[in-house]
Amino acid sequence: MKTINCNLLVLGAGPGGYVAAIRAGQLGLDTVIVDGQAPGGTCLNVGCIPSKALIHAADEFEKAVHFTGDNLLGISVENPKLDLSKAVDWKDGIVKRLNSGVAGLLKKNKVKLVVGWGQMADGKTCVVENADGPITIKAKNVILATGSVPVEIPTLPFGGNIISSTEALSLRSVPDSLVVIGGGYIGLELGTAYAKMGAQVTVVEAMDNILSQYDADLTRPVAASLKKLGIDVLLGTKAKGMNAGDDTLVVEMPDGTEKTIKASKILVTVGRRAKTEGYGLEGLFLTMQGRVVAVNDKCETSMAGVYAIGDLTGEPMLAHRAMAQGEMVAEIIAGQNRSFDKVAIPAVCFTDPEIVTCGLSPEDAEAAGYVTKTGQFPFAANGRAMTMEVETGFVRIVARADNHLVLGIQAVGKGVSELSATFSLALEMGVRLEDVAGTIHAHPTQSEGFQEAALKALGHALHI
Repeated sequence: MKTINCNLLVLGAGPGGYVAAIRAGQLGLDTVIVDGQAPGGTCLNVGCIPSKALIHAADEFEKAVHFTGDNLLGISVENPKLDLSKAVDWKDGIVKRLNSGVAGLLKKNKVKLVVGWGQMADGKTCVVENADGPITIKAKNVILATGSVPVEIPTLPFGGNIISSTEALSLRSVPDSLVVIGGGYIGLELGTAYAKMGAQVTVVEAMDNILSQYDADLTRPVAASLKKLGIDVLLGTKAKGMNAGDDTLVVEMPDGTEKTIKASKILVTVGRRAKTEGYGLEGLFLTMQGRVVAVNDKCETSMAGVYAIGDLTGEPMLAHRAMAQGEMVAEIIAGQNRSFDKVAIPAVCFTDPEIVTCGLSPEDAEAAGYVTKTGQFPFAANGRAMTMEVETGFVRIVARADNHLVLGIQAVGKGVSELSATFSLALEMGVRLEDVAGTIHAHPTQSEGFQEAALKALGHALHI
């Protein structure tokens, strides 16, 4: 059996893992990274990147269909068609390019990539089943970055027409009908995309509202868009299982009655859970917090020299959080004094329209004991939004009433994901309302809504 000795072993080459390995390589640490799939993890291979590619294809097709009828721009298109198989090939090409890019960066920084599924034998040793035979890796330090997997409903196990987001991103034709179980961001992003491509979509959500992590003001425009697209949203409704007689989905309605729904595909998106099985983690002496690995502000676990990052450590399960943790841990191992103390981690929901949240919502701020000032500016009063036919939505800013320190920023609207960096930078820099209001924003842009929201909170909005 071949043995490799190194300073750092990274188990998992997702966003957190590969960033940790690259940074460790830059700092001169002898680093080995292990993964059984192409580098990039769930995000790059079957998550963030391919889903955004599919959403883009759906948006472009919807535009073409829109221009077959009467429209304000006077554009006329006849009989647009979508070859989903070709779009999926394009999506796969993007993924492969990015896979190669990550592999190239690892090589550039002298990180050794071992392809295969690793099993931790103890806190310093990993055995990898490689194509050329088993490899033992012994490391002084270990970063666990095994990610997460979709949650499965026991009565609706994955297989056949019951699919997870992974399979939904690789369908070769648009299903006639699609039932999405779960009204969270994954289900609504993919459900919206397939509705735009021509599928009849039904969303089944057990709670009384969609996108439960967001407040009603932010989700209302999304709900209106779902209705406009013809998506049937069943709230307070539970998926019970398949009807063996005619292969339909049985759901329990809010009044307790049962209803059957026929669907070509059933997409289950009821959340994700940390992937703790299959890597030998159960044999390690790790303190757990429920189903996730417990860590401190340096991502240290209960075992000396063993760190955990990303989805394995729980919410928020976001790629950029994992990346920030991975970079930090590499620097800690290299001897730097670092800790994870982010004021805000932005979250984006790529529905139509998009939602961005950063920092505290008005309700969160109130619960934390703050007396606040809130300013909100609608895109209906924004010139750039008007010229792009995207007037739905708003920017909202939440600040302390006493010193005007900004506590949180939220937005809903077309393309607002690109404002997320501005929002998080503002919070990390500790800006006040006066700082945002006094910063000259380019005109005409949607970003002006941020400045106007600050002005509104200060009591002297200019354009509303």
